[in-house]
Amino acid sequence: MLKSCCRYLLLVAMPLICFPAELFAQPSSETELAQIKALFDKPDPITWLITGDSITHGALHTHGFRSYPEHFAERIRWEMRRVRDVVINTGISGDRVPGLAGDLEHRLLRFKPTVVSIMMGMNDATAGPEGRDAFRTGYLELIDRLRKESNALILLHTPNPITPVAGERRGDLPAYAQIIREVAEDRGVALCDQEKRWQEYIAARKTDINYLLNDGTIHPNGQGHVLFAHEMCKTLGIYDPDSNTGRLYLP
Repeated sequence: MLKSCCRYLLLVAMPLICFPAELFAQPSSETELAQIKALFDKPDPITWLITGDSITHGALHTHGFRSYPEHFAERIRWEMRRVRDVVINTGISGDRVPGLAGDLEHRLLRFKPTVVSIMMGMNDATAGPEGRDAFRTGYLELIDRLRKESNALILLHTPNPITPVAGERRGDLPAYAQIIREVAEDRGVALCDQEKRWQEYIAARKTDINYLLNDGTIHPNGQGHVLFAHEMCKTLGIYDPDSNTGRLYLP
């Protein structure tokens, strides 16, 4: 009996003895971010897939000024001379997480991206507190599918803060931003916390949020997209205050 117990314990313990602990470690946001940053050290061209809703789409509310994906492309493909990199924007106005999940092949997978950048939540938040669980579940499932069906590294963004007027429909947006942070941590994907950066910027500069929004509600104007682009570049370690994109005006 004693020999049988010892043999059982040995069989159970063998995987822990034979394999390093790193193999059982959960992926972390910091690890994913480090892997994205490491891509800049290699000459291999990167395919950047940036997607989201109207804010990423850059529709209408920039009034002809560049959107943050366009600023990012300028930083990457010209200022950093990564001319063979490709930056693709498949953001669609009015979109939510289920919309992206239902159109994933067309908007994302067919491009075989190296890095996927997603900014969602602004429209999802109109579902209020009752929609939080569905938003979390949908986002987790989306990331799990990306992990399974692509080799892309993933960068999530929290959406920008909004005005009290917009809060009538999207008052629960801060809770949705927090869910995005938790999803990133849970699945070990990188995070660019745009919401936090906007709040810090507004507080430090004593700037009215309307100076960063076009419509007095939710949509960033040209300056808001500059702030987005700067924070994305800072997160990825490629921001240069002396570059043309780094010197762009902010109120």
